[in-house]
Amino acid sequence: MDNKPVNVLFICVHNSARSQMAETFLNDLGKGRFKALSAGLEPGKLNPLVVRAMAELGYDISGNSTNSVFDYARDRRSFDIVVAVCSKEAQERCPIFPGKGIRLHWPFDDPSSLGGSEEERLAETRRIRDQIRRTILEFIAEYS
Repeated sequence: MDNKPVNVLFICVHNSARSQMAETFLNDLGKGRFKALSAGLEPGKLNPLVVRAMAELGYDISGNSTNSVFDYARDRRSFDIVVAVCSKEAQERCPIFPGKGIRLHWPFDDPSSLGGSEEERLAETRRIRDQIRRTILEFIAEYS
């Protein structure tokens, strides 16, 4: 039996929120069965509300860097599964990676597009965070 972890890449637009949360949850909750990375189409800066929401669950992502999906493609990185966690329009801009070719699309709301007060945006960021965590747990159950 092959004991190598399943290599998963999470992609979103800026690699500042959704893909960072998905990567963090899968690497922790997957207990070594998965090796997750994340990247963006247009890497930006980490969303401070996402950093705060993840810290509430004990995850310190404040030192994470944002990565370019095109750097991974240029380096011919291979992934078993590529998951776009952004809109359909953004997903269609993602490069194709060598590997098993499993491509998934989980269109989560973008925390950077939220309006309202800081507390309202934080509450919505928590909702998105919890939705991503639930989806990761379902993914682990399906692919383990």
